[in-house]
Amino acid sequence: MDARVPRLPRKPLNGVLLLDKPLGWTSNDALQKAKGILRAEKGGHTGTLDPLATGLLPLCFGSATKFSQASLDADKRYTATLRLGQRTSTGDREGEIIEERAVAVDRAAIEAACRRYTGAIDQTPPMHSALKHQGRALYDYARAGVEVERPTRAVTIHRIDIVSWHDAELVIDVACSKGTYIRTLAEDIGAALGCGAHLSALRRTASGTLDVAQAVTLEQLQALDVAGREALLLRPDALVAGWPAVHLADDEAGRFLNGLRRRVALSDAPAVRVYRRPPEPRRTGGLSRNRPYHLRRTDR
Repeated sequence: MDARVPRLPRKPLNGVLLLDKPLGWTSNDALQKAKGILRAEKGGHTGTLDPLATGLLPLCFGSATKFSQASLDADKRYTATLRLGQRTSTGDREGEIIEERAVAVDRAAIEAACRRYTGAIDQTPPMHSALKHQGRALYDYARAGVEVERPTRAVTIHRIDIVSWHDAELVIDVACSKGTYIRTLAEDIGAALGCGAHLSALRRTASGTLDVAQAVTLEQLQALDVAGREALLLRPDALVAGWPAVHLADDEAGRFLNGLRRRVALSDAPAVRVYRRPPEPRRTGGLSRNRPYHLRRTDR
């Protein structure tokens, strides 16, 4: 007799789940767990968080996966904890300590170091990262003891605020552009202070207009019933809520879907959201719901 428990069928779900990723999990681990809890057919995440990091990880299901790139391109915000006086082989607490120095700094020096790395800067990606070189992740080379030349990349640090500082522990709040390595920023600040530093903890608190305060943990998700879990899914357009919206009548929407360009008077936004305009009220007094007719990134 086959005693195996039958697998529950998957179902099509469309929406965005804001997950508070747990410590020690990869982004894909968290995605697969949430996908299993929801029994969703199709899902993806919107950018890797290292196992060391916790916090906001938007997960896309069904039609929402079409807009995952918008979340990848969005600005991010992090709370980072720096351990001053120690440099490690990986730039974070998971590496071996390769240098220790005395920490003799004051708040003025910390503020000056943060200002130095605020604005448009160039960063060299760390060897212990998922970036590819000749088809292999950089961390594969690092584990083999091979150093690969990495070109610098331009990023923007919009703001660095000091949350707290006590002896060798410095906590900062960082608002930055996509592609910013907070590990590298921690090392750079440590170098500017003359004592070295590594990243000892990291929490993503925001991505674009989405905030970790809206997120749910895996434990909370698991504890809900089916209806409660699915009620947590935001609409697919939640990932592009920061884009200006354009509402088209049915005839205009049809022409737009057929490729007709349309000029709209908006600010200098690189992309817009396009919806079907709600129809006029029926004579019975009823109103149709304002459902998206279509949603796409488009030049104005």
